[in-house]
Amino acid sequence: MARIPQPFIFSWDQIDATSDLDRLRLVLSALPDEPLMLILEAHRGRGRDDYPIRATWNAVIAGIVFQLASVAALLRELRRNAELRQRCGFDPLLGARAVPTDEAMSRFLLLLCEHQAEVEAMFDSLVRELGRALPDLGRTLAVDSKAIQSFGRPVKDAEKLASPDGRRELTADWGTKNYEGVREDGSAWEKVVRWFGFKLHLLVDSEHELPLAFRVTQASANDSPWLLPLLEAHEEQHLEVASRSEELAADKAYDSAENKAELWDDHGIKPLIPARRLWKDEPDKPRSLLPDRADVFLYDESGRVYCQAPTERRGQDELRLMTFDGFEPGRGTLKYRCPAAACGLTCQGWVECERLSRGGVGPYGRVVRVPLDHDRRIFTPIAQGTQKWEKAYDRRTSVERVNSRLDRVLGFELHTIRGLAKMQLRVGLALVVMLAMALGRIRANQRELMRSLP
Repeated sequence: MARIPQPFIFSWDQIDATSDLDRLRLVLSALPDEPLMLILEAHRGRGRDDYPIRATWNAVIAGIVFQLASVAALLRELRRNAELRQRCGFDPLLGARAVPTDEAMSRFLLLLCEHQAEVEAMFDSLVRELGRALPDLGRTLAVDSKAIQSFGRPVKDAEKLASPDGRRELTADWGTKNYEGVREDGSAWEKVVRWFGFKLHLLVDSEHELPLAFRVTQASANDSPWLLPLLEAHEEQHLEVASRSEELAADKAYDSAENKAELWDDHGIKPLIPARRLWKDEPDKPRSLLPDRADVFLYDESGRVYCQAPTERRGQDELRLMTFDGFEPGRGTLKYRCPAAACGLTCQGWVECERLSRGGVGPYGRVVRVPLDHDRRIFTPIAQGTQKWEKAYDRRTSVERVNSRLDRVLGFELHTIRGLAKMQLRVGLALVVMLAMALGRIRANQRELMRSLP
């Protein structure tokens, strides 16, 4: 090694280490973990205390904060980093001997799996605390699922299932997800992703990008049936935060008449879920809105309402998009206005509309009211296709950013986890760290860094 003639006043290594330890301090100071610690210490009783419960727990949290991919990587860092050992609470006089063995850490993680309820209680406590710190937390919601690949190998036959070798995955299964869209040239594209492992179902606040409810299932679980259970779990545990909810955005996988109707009717939340293309016969052709009447109003599967306006050429009517004029909660109807009157156009059918309208259309033009019950899957309180709907739906991308942080920052892109119980625990711990970091930032007057994990 070449000699360095004069030492530097400070080193960047020391500054970076301080920054990392400050992040750990923020998280540990915000964690409501005392009930779990008392339970774990009572479980140990008067047994050997070579590796104290609290120090080992702090080390597990440190592994998530420092983005360490495995338990082995965490233990190596603890043996190397004396300052980290001291921050976690290990006896500094013992040096590297204070670090738990691989077997001791494995036993501790298995013990944590038995106390998943206490980990979820920490999650709920943090959501409530953040709800007091952020008055608008929970106002706008988003739901999505995330694929998590398993580290283990799938079991291929009953014989291996009967005598597993520890490297195979017994609780995961195969899942698929379809992505589709339209290219710039108008051609359609579709991509099918298949993975072996699990699926995270996540409800987040789309403004602050913070998780509010979650559940881990096998990869084959459908997305749509989990929307309402996630919302109901959120309402049960965080009533004050849930009472603020006004809208919920989700992708087409959650599209169903039941989901949309129950969101509005039972929870007072406006659904922002695009309708899938389920019309098999002439899917691109608008249908009559009032089939029992000889009228000129049509609608398509995307929720747009049209007026079939006559032209000078007989038999060549023009479809004009009607102007959305608001939602009427008392009537449960969407109100649409004549496009000719709204936009100052001439219309050959004005006289006919005057004849069909009892009181005459007047300068405001003809108005049609569409009940939500006409088709709960297509018609929602915020009308699809409007600028308001598009702007509100754009907030759905917040849940994708939360999923990205789970992958890249909290360790789910590269992990060594096997089993549904361990995955549920690891996801719960990661989300607890995310919430604790946000709360720690707020308490440290660093609200602008609330979403920052690194």
